[in-house]
Amino acid sequence: MGYKEISLKYGKGAVDVKIDEKMCTVLYPEDLPGIDIPEMEVLESLRNPIGKAPLSDLVKGKKDVVILASDITRPSPSHILIPPIIDELNRAGISDDSIKIVFGLGYHRKHTNDEKKRLVGEEVFKRVKCIDHDIDDCVYVGTTKRGTPVEVFREVYSADFIIATGNLELHYKAGYSGGHKALLPGVCSKNTIEKNHVLMFSEGAMPGRIDGNPMREDIEEGGKLAGVDFIVNAVLNSHKEIVKVVSGDPIKAHREGAKYIDKMYKRVIPEKADIVVASCGGYPKDINLYQAQKGIDNAQYSVKDGGTIILIAECPEGLGEKLFSDWMVNSSSVDEPLKWIKEEFRLGAHKAAVICEVLKRADIYLISSFDRSLTEKIFFKYAKTPQDALDEAIKKYHDPKVLVLPYANSTLPYVEE
Repeated sequence: MGYKEISLKYGKGAVDVKIDEKMCTVLYPEDLPGIDIPEMEVLESLRNPIGKAPLSDLVKGKKDVVILASDITRPSPSHILIPPIIDELNRAGISDDSIKIVFGLGYHRKHTNDEKKRLVGEEVFKRVKCIDHDIDDCVYVGTTKRGTPVEVFREVYSADFIIATGNLELHYKAGYSGGHKALLPGVCSKNTIEKNHVLMFSEGAMPGRIDGNPMREDIEEGGKLAGVDFIVNAVLNSHKEIVKVVSGDPIKAHREGAKYIDKMYKRVIPEKADIVVASCGGYPKDINLYQAQKGIDNAQYSVKDGGTIILIAECPEGLGEKLFSDWMVNSSSVDEPLKWIKEEFRLGAHKAAVICEVLKRADIYLISSFDRSLTEKIFFKYAKTPQDALDEAIKKYHDPKVLVLPYANSTLPYVEE
């Protein structure tokens, strides 16, 4: 009987799992090759954007330009995207003093100076003012048709020209990241983020869907109200190499980028599995449980009701967000967060409800840096290694089918209807 040994990313390292080949399918992204000189790809996209004039033409005569950049929890290659943007702005007569980089924290913690430097690169950090979004200093710009009041960080809204950067990937409720998402939730108030996030519990809010996805449609309406002028989005393969950069119109360029994501990460499976072994893909995707939750969400589309998910996520920063942590630790059953979120939507806590939705229909082992008591307190099954969890889970089923997702945070397995 042949065994397959699979290495799965865990934090900045890896763990191995050995599975009988007969029962196992490994579902990798269909990676496109990385580009040899990504900086040239960025420049090319800025000079030949989708649905817009070249960036250097658009910014002529503008007084100040804001570049929105992702925070430390995202794998966006800002250090590659931003230098060519600044060069093009300079070429159009915009000086470094008139450019500001704003890190879209959404509801995440602030950065240290070292983190800011790491995100944009030392030279850019020296040349251009780099600031964090301030969730408490936002101005009202209008209300979406779904009733989300759009309140945007003052420093962003007061700019003459807004460029939104980021990486494009599947998003567990908004369909895809990227595009207007750099603005909403990136640089909005808590009130705005909460109102938009309520929509994640609506019909149609799911990964890989744009049309008829209320959360994504609301985000795009918010971005238009706030006046995002131009986007620069990188599409990364599972090795975090840039395979494509799309720039230009926030909707048209975003849709073009999404096609590349679909090609790589939307993967058809013949049937759902009894056991899904899911690695988030290592650091920073498994920096805490709040981020690692995306791996659970994608895995749920490929596990049978009553099946088992084995989540491999180091979580060196613990559970992550405070309210999420409180709800996970203080609820007495998986039903409580679902009840609480319906009574009052609380940002941060929403991910506890999303995890508990999956826990109601599948067992989930959590292989992490957490000890047994914390793991079990938050309703996961404990095992020391993924192998221990797999050996234990296999005993539950007759002739089980096992699916392995080495990059679960960004692979969307689905059974074609």
